[in-house]
Amino acid sequence: MQRRTLLKAAAAAPLAAPRIARGQSARVLRHIPEADLAVLDPIWTTANVTRNHAFMVFDTLYGADEQLNTQPQMVGEEQVEDGRIWTLRLRPGLRFHDNTPVLARDCVASIQRWASRDSFGQLLIATADEIAAPDDRTIRLRMKKPFPVSRALTNSAIMMPERLARTDSAKQVSEMVGSGPFRFLADERVAGARVAYAKFDGYVPRAGTASYTSGPKIVHVDRVEWTIIPDVSTAASAMIQGEQDWWVPTADLLGKLRQSPRVRVDNLDSTGGIGVMRFNHLHPPFNNPAIRQALLPAVSQSEFMTALLGEERELWRDGVGIFTPGSPMANDAGLTALTGPRDIALASRRLREAGYKGEPVTLLQPADLPDVSTMALLGADLLKRCGMNVDLQTMDWGTLIQRRAKMDPPAQGGWNMVFTSLNGTGTVDPAAHLGIRANGAKAWPGWPTSERLEALRMDWFDTADLAAQQAICREIQLQCWQDVPYIPLGQRFSPTAFNRRVANVPRGFPLFYGVTLE
Repeated sequence: MQRRTLLKAAAAAPLAAPRIARGQSARVLRHIPEADLAVLDPIWTTANVTRNHAFMVFDTLYGADEQLNTQPQMVGEEQVEDGRIWTLRLRPGLRFHDNTPVLARDCVASIQRWASRDSFGQLLIATADEIAAPDDRTIRLRMKKPFPVSRALTNSAIMMPERLARTDSAKQVSEMVGSGPFRFLADERVAGARVAYAKFDGYVPRAGTASYTSGPKIVHVDRVEWTIIPDVSTAASAMIQGEQDWWVPTADLLGKLRQSPRVRVDNLDSTGGIGVMRFNHLHPPFNNPAIRQALLPAVSQSEFMTALLGEERELWRDGVGIFTPGSPMANDAGLTALTGPRDIALASRRLREAGYKGEPVTLLQPADLPDVSTMALLGADLLKRCGMNVDLQTMDWGTLIQRRAKMDPPAQGGWNMVFTSLNGTGTVDPAAHLGIRANGAKAWPGWPTSERLEALRMDWFDTADLAAQQAICREIQLQCWQDVPYIPLGQRFSPTAFNRRVANVPRGFPLFYGVTLE
């Protein structure tokens, strides 16, 4: 507990909090995001804060219900021939925030931009013979072989106007024009302090029942205001005093928040998040797989999870492999690499045998994201105990995610190791699993290369039988202990604190449509 207290204090310390202003309208929903919205473009980063922003501003062709089943969203009619020819008909009346109609050519350009960076999208592009817009409301995809197009286009494939979607995906789009249920108020954005959104009166909800990212996205508030408050004690006080409505707190503040008559606490996401120790495979020392493997016997998932969440076992799980616990693809293949006896001395010896000679390890720590900061601090201590030369560099999360995208050597502004979390919904199978893509420069930052992992992933896509898919996922997990694209640090659940006036919150990550204020 002393270690945990020290880590929490260090993680929460450095940045000043903005002044908290009380909303002037009963129809203003006030949210404290996990970090500043430093990157607006959801194609350019996988950061959760940008994802949450994206689901306000943009809509998608398909969504997912609470059981993670794919459902049409912007698509009104769907025709599939032999699993290869997909004809998608847009719902009538869809409009962008600039009052221009949503056309099929906007969607084609959006698919192409998204697919240039997304792990599932890259496979879609590689399998497609044609992605075209034969008329203003029709999108046609002709695939080389049967392909789960609707699954690929679920959630992360956001639709934007063609003029923005034609932007090179290596560059960020800064003009936020979508067709989602909220408009981004660019003139009210204050970096490091405030972000605001207004209800989009021109949004056309689909029929049906709202569930996760699918169904009618009906907005019941006039505005949503994000107040960036890096200091967790200040954020907790704002919730207790009724000045803010919605926040995901650190675990050590849950007890205090539960005691407040103004606050209720609820766990919205049953899949949680998977803590990740991510290596940069491009540069020494972690371009050597033996050095990555050497750290496996040193990592204790329970130590990381306890540092984050304490002894409340309902908040975390260890013994976690490559796929989300409880999902059909989760397995125990080779899991003793992380569940066997932990041995720092063994890791140190294996590092020396692998050729580690004291090269510096540039480890990035976000000061304003307490839980990730805690993982980074604990990871730095672990590496030092294994005999590694750690260069811990502290910065804000927005700077970190931009630096994380750089392939340069650490001495030229790059990095060797970062810590983050993968969403449990994204690691249920190989389809959209960022962490196991091993296609080099096109992979998630860290850029691992493994022909074997890529081949197994393709085998999984080409197999329809569940038992055969599960067998392939066992092979994938075994291969991950060889290639070590990352080390999973356990599954964590993050309860959310709400003002009691907030009701009808969708399950999953922060989604602001459907929410009512009582």
